[in-house]
Formats: sequence, structure tokens, C-alpha cells
Amino acid sequence: MKEMELKYGCNPNQKPSRIYMEGDKELPIEVLSGKPGYINFLDAFNGWQLVKELKEATGLPAATSFKHVSPAGAAVGLPLTETLKKIYWVEDMGELSPLACAYARARGADRMSSFGDFIALSDVCDVDTARIIKREVSDGVIAPGFEPEALEILKSKKNGNYNVIQIDPAYRPDPVERKQVFGITFEQGRNELPVNRELLSNVVTENKELPDSAAVDLMIALITLKYTQSNSVCYVKDGQAIGIGAGQQSRVHCTRLAGQKADNWFLRQAPQVLNLPFIDGIRRADRDNAIDVYIGDDYMDVLADGRWETIFKEKPAVFTREEKRKWLDQMQGVALGSDAFFPFGDNIDRAYKSGVKYIAEPGGSVRDDNVIDTCNAYGMVMAFTGIRLFHH
Repeated sequence: MKEMELKYGCNPNQKPSRIYMEGDKELPIEVLSGKPGYINFLDAFNGWQLVKELKEATGLPAATSFKHVSPAGAAVGLPLTETLKKIYWVEDMGELSPLACAYARARGADRMSSFGDFIALSDVCDVDTARIIKREVSDGVIAPGFEPEALEILKSKKNGNYNVIQIDPAYRPDPVERKQVFGITFEQGRNELPVNRELLSNVVTENKELPDSAAVDLMIALITLKYTQSNSVCYVKDGQAIGIGAGQQSRVHCTRLAGQKADNWFLRQAPQVLNLPFIDGIRRADRDNAIDVYIGDDYMDVLADGRWETIFKEKPAVFTREEKRKWLDQMQGVALGSDAFFPFGDNIDRAYKSGVKYIAEPGGSVRDDNVIDTCNAYGMVMAFTGIRLFHH
């Protein structure tokens, strides 16, 4: 198959729409279920590149949760703690495969943003992973293959309309890529830079102790940034992205946005949140929304009289600012990647508040000395990669 007609483009008024291969090449995909759209394919192809690179860099199964052409979460298949199982709503599913753990992490990092996601998996989708996907609100999944029982589970989703795409793992695109804007064709070499430990060798801070686990987290951050709309920064902890900031014009705003997401990820593990007394039968999305509001500044939106009764069995106590700060002070050893240099030390100040200890960024700012000094003041380890990772 050389081309596939689509219902419409980014919006219903944008017709005609299709994906196709030039010359005599065939599309490297097979649609096994559903009818993916224009944005679905954008998410699928970007997500597949991300997880493929994560697998190559770490040797572990990888998954990502994409929304609007940027990842909401990305992770490798490390085991889940009991706390993570609970905040990712998989504590009732028994022992999970490494691939299922990867998707639980990717989906669970920012559940608000992952609502209605498109999933990419580095490995053949197994039954455990399909069971998690089945229970979440999602638009589709792309993977190099599907176990027969897993495929049947996925085909039953959305009354048989769930999008399931199988991609040829041996497919390699041309080294030059093109796109059109306003009728004008842009051309550039593909960003095929390998992200590996060597990229982290130029440590510019006084503290040069970069353990292997932190190096893996930094590689996960950098690979995630390769497929995140710029400006972008990514906080990573224990093999998974915990806060991704995408598409911000100001880098410090991006650092704040991603840092707030990282904070929310950790706050969801606090006893005050784990023990929230939700009413029986509450929908998963409503539960996620309530948690997000409860740990934020607008907590009275779910604690006001007449409102909390529709969410909780009994009215929870306010999770005070002081209690939240005390809990967040326990978050340590976080890794942070940036797709371009930090122009000022204020980014480092904000990162420190979210437990960042390790940083990878290109370097090259006229204020590099200020950024390095700020890292030194906090005892951080920072590597200059020398490589920018803009993605548009």
C-alpha cells in the first residue's frame, strides 16, 4: 500500500487528506483496527521514533503517551513500586510485564495530559499491556506487533473502532526529510543523532559524580526532547519522565511548567492523596481531575460544601501549602534535560525546587558561567552535550 486516504487533516475543513510514500516505496504500516486520522498518524510516527530510540539507548522496553504531537509521558520498563501501582491505578492487575510497566509509567506520569492519548510501544504488545490500554481513554496504539490475544482485547475497545497500527521495525526513512509550509518546501537532514553516555562526558560543574542510573535518566530526557515541540524541558526520575514542558516561548516558563508537573507527580504519592476517600463508582477521569485540583491552589473547587459530596465519602482535610512543601522536599535525585541552553540561572533555581540533581543541556549561552555557578551553589552535576534538540 503506497497511500492511505484520511477523513480530513488537522481539522474537519481541511480536505483532501492522505498519507503516502513517494516513488515506488510502500507505507511501512498496517492498520489492524480502526481508522486513524491525520493527527493520530503524527502522534504515532513521532511516538514510534521515541520508543525505538529509548529501547536502543537503554536495552529496556519503552512506551510513550502522545498528545498533540508531543509526549505527555515516556518511560522504560522498570518494575513498579506499590505506591506507583496505586497512583497509576494498576494495583489490582497483579504482576505486570516490563512493557506494561513502561506504559503504566508513561501514562501515569501526567494522567490529565494523557487523557485520549496515542500510544507507542517499542516491543510486541503483550496481554498485560493491552489490559491496561483497554481500561484507559485512548485514541490508538502503534507497535511492531501484537500478540493474538492482545490484539483481540484492543479490537474490542471503542466498539471495534480503536486504532491499532502495526509498523515494520526494519523501516528506515530517507536521511533527508521535507515538509511544506505555505506552499513552500522545507528540506533538512533528519535528526539521527544517537543519544548515549558519551553525550554526557563533558561535565562542567564542580560536582562530577554522575551515577549510571542518573545517566540513563538523562538519556531518557534527551531522547524525549528530540520528539517534543520546542522550547522543551523534561524532568526524569527512575526511568520515566515525570514532567514535560513543551512549546513554550520562554525557557523558564517551560521549566516552571514541567516542574509543576513533576511536583504533581510526587504530590500524588503523599499519604493525604493516596488516602482520599473517593465515592464508589467514580469514573477514572473524574478521580484524576479531582486529585489535580485537590493538590493545586484551587483546592476549594472540590472541597466546597455541596461539591465534595459528589466526589468523596467524607470531606478531606486541606492539603496545606506547608505540608506540600515538606513532602516535596523529599523528592531528590531528579534528572533534567533541556533541548537548548539555559540562558539564565533562574531555570536552575526552579529546577532545584523539584529535586533536580543532574542536568544535561547543550551549553553555549553567553551566561553559561552564571548557570554553572548556580548549579555549583546547589551541588548539582551538569553536562554540556554541545547538541541542540529543537523539534518543530
